[in-house]
Amino acid sequence: MTVPPVGESINEVTIGNWTKKDGDAVKIDETICEIESDKATFEVTAKASGVLRIIAQKGDTLKIGEVICEIAASGAAVATAQTPATPPPATEQPATVENYAKGHTSPAAGKILSEKGINPEEVAGTGKDGRITKEDAQNAQKTTTSVQTPAAQVVTPAVSAAPTDNRGTRKEKMTSLRKTVARRLVAVKNETAMLTTFNEVDMKPIMDLRAKYKENFTKKHEIGLGFMSFFVKACTIALKEFPAVNAQVEGEEIVFSNFVDMSIAVSAPKGLVVPVIRNAEAMSFAEIEKEIVRLATKAKENKLSIPEMTGGTFTITNGGIFGSMLSTPIINAPQSAILGMHNIVERPVAINGEVVIRPIMYVALSYDHRIIDGRESVGFLVRVKQLLEDPNRMLLAV
Repeated sequence: MTVPPVGESINEVTIGNWTKKDGDAVKIDETICEIESDKATFEVTAKASGVLRIIAQKGDTLKIGEVICEIAASGAAVATAQTPATPPPATEQPATVENYAKGHTSPAAGKILSEKGINPEEVAGTGKDGRITKEDAQNAQKTTTSVQTPAAQVVTPAVSAAPTDNRGTRKEKMTSLRKTVARRLVAVKNETAMLTTFNEVDMKPIMDLRAKYKENFTKKHEIGLGFMSFFVKACTIALKEFPAVNAQVEGEEIVFSNFVDMSIAVSAPKGLVVPVIRNAEAMSFAEIEKEIVRLATKAKENKLSIPEMTGGTFTITNGGIFGSMLSTPIINAPQSAILGMHNIVERPVAINGEVVIRPIMYVALSYDHRIIDGRESVGFLVRVKQLLEDPNRMLLAV
């Protein structure tokens, strides 16, 4: 079996977790491993039934079309299932498979042994049928040509171990997703004229509205009413009034979208991903909440597809869930703007000449100054603030 094509412009993948072990019997269409591209994680299913022979190890990077594993014929699966009390005759296929596997290295193990200058024949493999695993290669030591006789051996007195400290280091290979995120963030900083404007939002009106209607909302729609749907709804309204914030640069042209595909930044186990809510401007609060839950669940399970993370026109990111008070979010290219939400903190504010305590959230809009002027960026954020502080406006579109 080889690495399957997983999407346009994806040339290589990284082997993730194997859900089956070397030597396991597998069935056709059964998931055997995961592969990770720079955009998503994909499941690889068996193309036939038989015995699995793993060739590419977890962490190996392979190009599309390179070999991942082999699946032996179904007869080998039957032989593998036999008990030790009835060993197969010497002429049967399993003996041939074992001879091939013994001393055979995985790509990762072969590379490590080559760097150490160790002949694979000197290493005893602990894998299935004597196969040399990556761990075997890492533990292997180069043998010397001289051999001491028992009489010539020197007994070295025991030396107490030196005191250890916690100043050790650990190296970990960057995942394809992390490398892509790093490359894109640097490109955004270098290729856009990025600025950030800030404002603050009094969250009390939304909190009061949620407290009043959340039970009825949950009963009717079978979904909770969170803060994110209010921000999505407010942004879709403001984007219609300030279309440049929803646009993007394409060569020497500016592309304006008459729809809002809202990207929502989500922290997934393997890094930051940004799934997209399609046509968010046409959705109700309940529809937005359901789509957020659906996409966030798939993100946490590493099951988002490439289409679900492609083509957004504007992004919202919420650093407040981690306790962030204020930040300057980086634009999600090729988009031209991103809104950053932050934590809600009770602060003293002046209202009608009196100092009162209100739950305040700081918001930040980072934007590409090449196509968005200060008037548009500030006007957009003020409009979002106005809608959030008087949420009835979103229902009445005023």
